[in-house]
Amino acid sequence: MSQEIRSALDVIFSAGAEIYKSRGFQRKLGFGVRPALVNIDLANAWTQPDGAFACDNMDDVIGAVQRLLLVSRKQSIPVIFTSIAYAMVDGDHSDMGLLAQKVPIDCLKLGSDAVTIDSRVAPRPDELVVIKKNASAFHGTFLSSYLHMHGVDTVIFTGVTMAGCVRHTVEDAIAEGFRPIVVREAVSDRIPGATEWNLFDIDAKFGDVESLSTTVEYLERLK
Repeated sequence: MSQEIRSALDVIFSAGAEIYKSRGFQRKLGFGVRPALVNIDLANAWTQPDGAFACDNMDDVIGAVQRLLLVSRKQSIPVIFTSIAYAMVDGDHSDMGLLAQKVPIDCLKLGSDAVTIDSRVAPRPDELVVIKKNASAFHGTFLSSYLHMHGVDTVIFTGVTMAGCVRHTVEDAIAEGFRPIVVREAVSDRIPGATEWNLFDIDAKFGDVESLSTTVEYLERLK
């Protein structure tokens, strides 16, 4: 992100923050005692520069996710990945739904390289990969039941896209009774403005936005 864009966004969000604070928004949920790490759509279609859904600044995002994976695995907390994939992308009985009329999801064929998690953050054999059809990782999946079964009260989120799948999953997470924590350095979208706006708005209304260092320190303190 250029300094000019950063300066402009800082001015806009500073003014917005005063409005939110004056009305009682931007309260902190805080970390709970039993976290899980949920990595949203870090598949090749989003992480690779030639992918149909390629996002901004992905090398830095991947680096941040790698650090979170290292400490999460050390602490043996649940680690979950999601990807979007469709079994039938042709014919009259496709499982893509109306979304296919809006965005080019026909390239997200189940089993293809496009929907495979980026090898730099590849899941281990004992880590869950949730295949979804829609933006939210909770919609039409067993993710909520899985997290509740493992006693999770805090969900740490990474991934893409901030304006789409990350945001909708965060909104559903708090509705399902989890504390959503979005790691600032570990998320992205196709344009910087979309990332920054959604980080700001989520922090005001649906979850906490925390730095990578703060989140790692929290994970390292777990017993």
